[in-house]
Amino acid sequence: MWDFGGIKNGEMVLNDNGVIVRKRWKWLAKQYQYVGLDEFVVMPNHLHGIVIIDGCNNNVGTGRDLSLRETKIKSLSELVGAFKTTSSKIIRLNGLVDFCWQRSFYDHIIRNDKSLCRIKRYIRDNPIQWGRDRNNMNDLWM
Repeated sequence: MWDFGGIKNGEMVLNDNGVIVRKRWKWLAKQYQYVGLDEFVVMPNHLHGIVIIDGCNNNVGTGRDLSLRETKIKSLSELVGAFKTTSSKIIRLNGLVDFCWQRSFYDHIIRNDKSLCRIKRYIRDNPIQWGRDRNNMNDLWM
């Protein structure tokens, strides 16, 4: 299992690889104008995050320049793939040459404010709950 840092006093403390993961996650919103990021946390061996894809926020160009308005909106799978590819490349260049993410990811469509609040709380509280987390296979407590 990969190491992005550890938990100390209920807080995630990122190591160099964890900083790379955080920066590449934030890069998604800079790279793709239709992507918004909400609550997220890099954990010792995984990441939790909320991605907002706004296909209506694709207003570029003028009426005469329709080609600029035809920007392809990437799917969630494509966005996660871009994140995984770019972060993996940088982590490998940083010295962890055999680094790779798991093949898939878990997703969930958030349909209402109540669900959004519950999921945001789960993400915020994840470091505090690390001792009971099913992903805590290596007991990476600091």
